[in-house]
Amino acid sequence: MTVLTEISQADGPTSRAEELLSELHRITTELQTVDLTQCSDAELVDVAAETERAIARMTFAGDRQIVEIADRDLPHKTGHRSITQFMTHRLRMADPMRRTKQRHATATHLSPTGEPLEPERPALAEALADGKVSTSHVRAVLDVLDQIPHATDHDVKVAAERQMAEIAVDHTPADITALGSRLLAHLDPDGTLTDDTDRKRRRNLYVNRQRADGTAKLTATLTPELLARVTMLLAVWAKPGMNNPDDPDSPRGSIEDADPDAVAAAAERDDRTPAQLNHDAFNALLKAVLEDGMLGKSHRGLPMQMIFKADLNDLLREAGFATTATGTLIPIDDVIRMAADAQPWLAVFKDATAVPLYFGRGKRLATREQRLVSFARPDGENCSTPDCDQSAAHVEMHHAQLDWGLGGLTDITDLTPACPKHNRMVGDQPGQYTTRMVREGPDEGRCAWRLNTQPGAPPNPERINRRPDIPRRFAEHLQHVRTEIHGPDKASGDTPRLHLREVIDLRHATPVELVVASALLNHAYGHSG
Repeated sequence: MTVLTEISQADGPTSRAEELLSELHRITTELQTVDLTQCSDAELVDVAAETERAIARMTFAGDRQIVEIADRDLPHKTGHRSITQFMTHRLRMADPMRRTKQRHATATHLSPTGEPLEPERPALAEALADGKVSTSHVRAVLDVLDQIPHATDHDVKVAAERQMAEIAVDHTPADITALGSRLLAHLDPDGTLTDDTDRKRRRNLYVNRQRADGTAKLTATLTPELLARVTMLLAVWAKPGMNNPDDPDSPRGSIEDADPDAVAAAAERDDRTPAQLNHDAFNALLKAVLEDGMLGKSHRGLPMQMIFKADLNDLLREAGFATTATGTLIPIDDVIRMAADAQPWLAVFKDATAVPLYFGRGKRLATREQRLVSFARPDGENCSTPDCDQSAAHVEMHHAQLDWGLGGLTDITDLTPACPKHNRMVGDQPGQYTTRMVREGPDEGRCAWRLNTQPGAPPNPERINRRPDIPRRFAEHLQHVRTEIHGPDKASGDTPRLHLREVIDLRHATPVELVVASALLNHAYGHSG
């Protein structure tokens, strides 16, 4: 099949742009009909990836052309009422409004005096021009950046744009939205924009009018403090098999205090939806509080034990955010107030990666101490699978280096958090994951996941969940931006964040090290039995 493409030409010599476009159509026609059977599997993957990259680059070139069209007022010259109508009907664009937003952010425009202006989002423009991101990625990034408060300092906005452009290169549009929400919570590292008054003013909880069937809708806007408590409650009370009003044999209260066999049996009978689980958990909690006082009797129950992870520098500055085991971000001032009567757990790190103190045990299941230390490590707040956002309250401890059944060890240096879904997806079959612990480099102590391919197919690259890196990377971008704008500030009082590099292995510890470790454990769990 032969595809003919004709480009209308005005009188006079052909422009270089028209020559290039004719060549592009000729190459495109050939690419559409080329014999792909001659490509190896690896070559075919590269061809497809480079084709998508070329599409993105052509979009950037098209935006540049639209800028020139607008500058020449060609929409009106061709009888269109606006540039949007011109793009819709003459250029046949499916979504001209979004394309206009993209163009305003990534294209180079002219000043009133005719001088070229830097794109509004230069890092994103560079990524699009190089084909590293698509229009969908750009759209997701812009939606996140639009949520930055107008009062935010310029350097913070520039750093955020660079961070989001970096995220867009390696993530899907859906991931960009989720990770962008995470970034928005870290755009005020100095506490200058934190306004607890606004949070308190917006808090509300409505019990709407009863319906004809007696039910009612509950709507609320929760403060970070209440959100942290609610998510912790749901993590331990809203489990399948627990607090089921339709099952007289369903255990009541927290799963931490229930018989595991009874829970497993009740879960087999449980057909409730996640929303119904949440409802029944609230009902059971309120019943216990009002009638039996069970909430105050639990010794190790998580509803009474909020678990926070905070950066020491943020605690000293009393600014920023801490992370709970359920993945909730909560302001440091709320953490300090809520932790006034809490029992502290000290996780000690040394010198520079993600490897904490050794808490190995000669058994299959991870200990409570190992789970706490795993959460405390820089990447321990989520499932370690790339792009997964399941919080530490919902993960299992996966033998990442070598499966337990194959001789793997239950050492903290071989364990990684993994949600039940991804933990079950580890294996040696195509479509399953192969995992390993990184032993050196900047990602030392973290788990790398590789999706298995069919035999003979091009291997997929190893990937690491970068979600926990967002605060650190944003701080680095912000520091670079401030240095570019203001120059190096040798008098800055910024204290470097903790870097982790080597393991303190208590298997070969000195008597002094053993005494220190024992004292820490006794301080945290001296009355736990």
